Amino acid sequence: MTEETRKILTLFQERRAVLEGHFLLTSGLHSSHYVQCAKIFEDPEIAARVVKELIKTFDNNQFSWVVGPAVGGILLAYELAKQLKIKTVYTERENGKMSLRRGFFIPPESKVLIAEDVLTTGGSVLEVADLLTKQEIEVVGVAALVNRGNVHLPYPAHWLLTLDLPAYSSEECPLCKEEKNLVKPGSRT
Repeated sequence: MTEETRKILTLFQERRAVLEGHFLLTSGLHSSHYVQCAKIFEDPEIAARVVKELIKTFDNNQFSWVVGPAVGGILLAYELAKQLKIKTVYTERENGKMSLRRGFFIPPESKVLIAEDVLTTGGSVLEVADLLTKQEIEVVGVAALVNRGNVHLPYPAHWLLTLDLPAYSSEECPLCKEEKNLVKPGSRT
C-alpha cells in the first residue's frame, strides 16, 4: 500500500465511510461491513482529492464519456468527468433493468469508462456494460473507489482501495445465525 493509499484509507475511516454491523448489500449478500462512499462525497474538496488519486491509476485516458449506475456511481462519474474534462451521464433502473433515461444519449462507438463507488460482485457494472454494448458503445474500463474483495471484470479495472470484507449468502451468513439485526443501507430496492 502506497503512502497516498494509506492516507485515502485514513480519510475513509475518519469520515466514517466504513461501517460495522449486519448489512444487506445491494448485491443481495450479507456482510459485517458496509462501505458508504457517500461520506467521501459530502466534502467536495475531499472528493476531488480522492478522485485525483484514482485517475493516477489509469494507464491512459482513451475514453470520452463516464457512465455511473445510480445511485452510487453518479457522484464518482461526475467528478471523474469533471477532472478528465469529458462528458458524463448515469443509468437508472426502469422496470428492474438498467437504462439511460432523462433524454441521455451516448453516440454509438463512443468509448466509455464505467464508474462505481464500491465493487462487491461487479453486478451493476456488468448491467451497465450490457446496456452500453447493446447500443454499440465500447466499454474501455471501470473505475471504483473500493474493491471489497476479489472482483474480476472483463474490462481493465482501476480502484483506490482493496478492502477484504467478506460477504455471504443469507443461508451462510454467520450474523444471521447469531440473529443480529439486518440493516439495508444500499440504494437498490
